[in-house]
Amino acid sequence: MAIVAAVLLLVNIILFSTGNTTKAGPFMIAFWAVLAILFNRHTATKGFVYTLMIFTAVTTALFYPQPFTKPNGWDLSLLITPLIQVIMFGMGTSMSLRDFYGVVKMPAGVFIGITCHFTIMPLVGLLLATTLRFPPEIAAGVILIGSAPCGMASNVISYLARANLALSVTLTAVSTLLAPFLTPLLMQWLAGNYIEISVQKMMWDIAKMVIIPVAGGLVFNHFLSGRIGWLDKLMPKLSMAAIAFIIVIITAHGRESLLNVGLLLVLAGLAHNLAGYTLGYWFCRLIRMKEQDCRTIAIEVGMQNGGLASAIAKEMGKIATVGLAPAIFGPVMNITGSLLASWWHRRPPEGTEESEAVAEAAIFQ
Repeated sequence: MAIVAAVLLLVNIILFSTGNTTKAGPFMIAFWAVLAILFNRHTATKGFVYTLMIFTAVTTALFYPQPFTKPNGWDLSLLITPLIQVIMFGMGTSMSLRDFYGVVKMPAGVFIGITCHFTIMPLVGLLLATTLRFPPEIAAGVILIGSAPCGMASNVISYLARANLALSVTLTAVSTLLAPFLTPLLMQWLAGNYIEISVQKMMWDIAKMVIIPVAGGLVFNHFLSGRIGWLDKLMPKLSMAAIAFIIVIITAHGRESLLNVGLLLVLAGLAHNLAGYTLGYWFCRLIRMKEQDCRTIAIEVGMQNGGLASAIAKEMGKIATVGLAPAIFGPVMNITGSLLASWWHRRPPEGTEESEAVAEAAIFQ
C-alpha cells in the first residue's frame, strides 16, 4: 500500500510540474484515499485518518464541484444548517448537567479559559485578515472562525494530551452556550468594517443551531441515555460525517475564491491555530496555573468550532466567501491538534502517576 501511495504521489508531482493539473484529479483523490487506508493500519497514525478522509472529499469537490453544488438544480448548501443542528443535538446527547459543575468546582480555570478563547482568537483573526489583506468577505470569514466557540474535537485532543478533561468539557459546553451572544457582538465589532453584520439575526441563527438542539440533546440524554444503544454509537460517527459533508459543500461552492487565496488561507489557518495554542498555554504558565490546566486551555483556545462558523456563513448568504476560512481552518486544526496531543501524550504532566499514564495509554491504544 505504501508503494501505491508513493507511485500516486509521483504521478501527481509529474502532472502538476508539467501543467497537466486538470488530469491530476483522479490520482490526487486516490492518493489521499490510499494514504488514509495506510494510516488506519498503524496505531500511531490512526488519529489522522479522519483528516485524510476530509482531504479526499475536499479534493473531489475541487476537481468535480458540480455534484456538491446544485445537482439536478437543488442547492446542497440548504443542508448545512440542518446538519449543524444534528451535530449539536449529538453534542447534547453526550453531555449532562454534570458537565457544567466545573463552573462551580473550577471557576478560575473556566473564567480564564473562556476569556482567553474569546479574546485571543478573534483578535488574532483580525490581525491576520488585516495583515494578509484578504478580500473583505474572506477577511470576515477569518474573523468569524476566530469568534466561534471551542471546537468539539478539543475534548478528545485534551484527553489524549493528558490535560484536564473535566475542564475541557466544561469550557466547550460553556463557550458553546455563550456563542449566540458573544459571536455576533465580536463580529459586529471586528468584522463590521468588512461586511454588514445584523447582530440580532445572527444571535437567532446561532441560537436555533446551538441552544435548541443542545437543549434537546440534554433532555434526550437525561431520560433516554443508554436505552437506545445504537443511537449512542451512531451519533459520533454521524457528526463526523456531517462535518466532512459541510466542508465539501463549502469547498465546491467557493471553488473559484479558494483557488485564488487557498494557499494563503491554509497559512493563515496554521498561524491562527498555533497562535491560539501558544498564547493560551504561556499565558496560563505566566499566571502559574497547573500544567494540566495550561494544556487544556491551550487546546480550548486554539481549536474552534468550524462547523458552526460555516453554518453561520450559510445563514448570512455568503457560504462561498465567508464560509471558506472555517472550511480550511477545520482540517488544519485537526492536524495540529493531533500532533500536539501526540507530543504531550508522551510527556505526562508533573504529579501524574505513572500507573495512570500507562492505563490511559492502554485506553488510547
